[in-house]
Amino acid sequence: MLLYSLLYLTGYGLELEELMAFRQWGSRTPGHPEYGLTPGVEATTGPLGQGISNAVGMAIAERRLAAEFNRPGHDIVDHWTYVIASDGDLQEGVASEACSLAGHLRLGKLIVLYDDNKIQLDGPTSMAWSEDVLARFEAYRWQVDRVEDGTNVEAIAAAIERARADDLPSLIAVRTHIGYGSPNKQDSHKAHGAPLGEEEVRLTKQAYGWDPDRHFYVPDDVLAHFREAIPRGEQLVSVWEERFARYERDYPDLAAEFRRRFAGRLPEGWGKALRVYAVGEDFATRQASQHAIAALAPVVPELIGGSADLSESNLTDIPDGGVLTADEAGRNIRFGVREHAMGAAANGIAYHGGLRPFVGTFLTFSDYMRGSVRLAALAGLPVVYVWTHDSVGLGEDGPTHQPVEHLAALRAIPNLWVVRPGDANETAAAWALALERNAADGDLDAPRGPVALVLSRQKLPTLPGTAELAREGVRRGGYVLRRASSEANGGKPALVLIATGSELHVAMAAAERLEADGIPTRVVSLPCWERFEAQDAAYRDGVLPPGVPRVSVEAGVALGWERWVGEQGAIVAIDRFGASAPGATVLAKFGFTPERIAEIGRRVVRDGLRGRVPMPPEAAEAHLPSH
Repeated sequence: MLLYSLLYLTGYGLELEELMAFRQWGSRTPGHPEYGLTPGVEATTGPLGQGISNAVGMAIAERRLAAEFNRPGHDIVDHWTYVIASDGDLQEGVASEACSLAGHLRLGKLIVLYDDNKIQLDGPTSMAWSEDVLARFEAYRWQVDRVEDGTNVEAIAAAIERARADDLPSLIAVRTHIGYGSPNKQDSHKAHGAPLGEEEVRLTKQAYGWDPDRHFYVPDDVLAHFREAIPRGEQLVSVWEERFARYERDYPDLAAEFRRRFAGRLPEGWGKALRVYAVGEDFATRQASQHAIAALAPVVPELIGGSADLSESNLTDIPDGGVLTADEAGRNIRFGVREHAMGAAANGIAYHGGLRPFVGTFLTFSDYMRGSVRLAALAGLPVVYVWTHDSVGLGEDGPTHQPVEHLAALRAIPNLWVVRPGDANETAAAWALALERNAADGDLDAPRGPVALVLSRQKLPTLPGTAELAREGVRRGGYVLRRASSEANGGKPALVLIATGSELHVAMAAAERLEADGIPTRVVSLPCWERFEAQDAAYRDGVLPPGVPRVSVEAGVALGWERWVGEQGAIVAIDRFGASAPGATVLAKFGFTPERIAEIGRRVVRDGLRGRVPMPPEAAEAHLPSH
């Protein structure tokens, strides 16, 4: 409400009626600020620690864009990122991760005003917190300062000027009082989230010397004072526009590129850079993703990203892109082992605009950044996740690193597109989809939002047909990769095998065996459920014909596959944790072989097998703790 009130007072587009509708259905003043819903809201916050961590990404974006576009005498990117953060924000682990990174990168244009009121939701901060906060931030290599009276505007302004003069990120602890002016609830956690109550509101107004019977009242002189922000803001905009006009005269190409970036358009012909793979070229899909990054980076210069200490495993480096450090503004970001901060900082880069962030880690560690991923989906941010080592097929690292439930969990997040490509051509198409989703000049007719690329550690064969079909097929979420022999004469398949990722080539080999047994078998690649679900019923039925039994093949939990298999099919899945052994061995022990899939297909067609298929006995029991 503080933010909404300030937006109203300063004439930013909220009317008083919106404040009256606080937290009500259909209002633009929800319980926590939402990007894209309320004018003036620059980030979706609420989950503690996210805003300050987003700000680290915003400061990274400012540094990178300044290095790209500023020229002598032309500072068109030159701004500070300000944060108001609470005790709770600074307690959250994501904030610690992000602020440690900010200090390491010496993001001197980041200034945090810490609302040091010594209260959190459950009570005084002393019940859970006794650290020296300023000493911690000094250890992070921040400049720290303190203002003892949060009502002393001059002291706060002076502290901000000291912060701006320092080349380190700055934390200013401002001593404030929650519920200020309330006779009975000031400095109490009871003022944190609950209304003061009618009587306490009256007493507070009386303490201020206000009429207790007037509601939503703003004196004319107060409103006039705040609305001075409007001409001042218009003047600042005018000054910048004049500065940009001079820049455009001197550097027309750079100015055009700047406009393109912030308009969200992709460069003309960008998709032609992506490689097409021939049958016989075998690559892990993480390798094909590396090829895509290397091909796209020169023609899509807004791409910037990195990995949580796994760049050599995720294969996320931009060749010749330089590294973002305290002294350089390269395109490769070394996030360290800070998955959650990495996700939140990527959100901040996306909020800022002008850059397209991608970030990588192992798929199993997507759990560590899930809060940031969920907010990216809620806010519709153009973030790309490169999650590799996507199944039990990663091998020896064992069940701690082998994701089995993660695909189902990620597919449950609204507005997150999860793409699990089955070979190199599908991976190139997945990258194209990720960029096209958020392009202002794209034609997907879909809401903006993040895209997750779920990629294999192990090599996969390039499959027949993907060179011709994958680009459009992945774009639509699913497609027919192999038609049954009966379809050549206008007939129907007897069986449909549906697969994703590294199991797609297993399904293709199984189909050959089934065809040899006289069972005409279609193979459907279904790399992105969200895109496939968005297609019209005619397209979906054309890919998955009604009335034809189906078998799904994916090395993860069965949850969700009922939607695509229906009541006339079987689900081949892994409903337990993995095991440590070479990847090919683990997949074979869990039954992901052409022979077993073909046998299951026979039983579905001939014996009426339905539902989840039990795992092989050895896989069901082996390597499980005995306690």
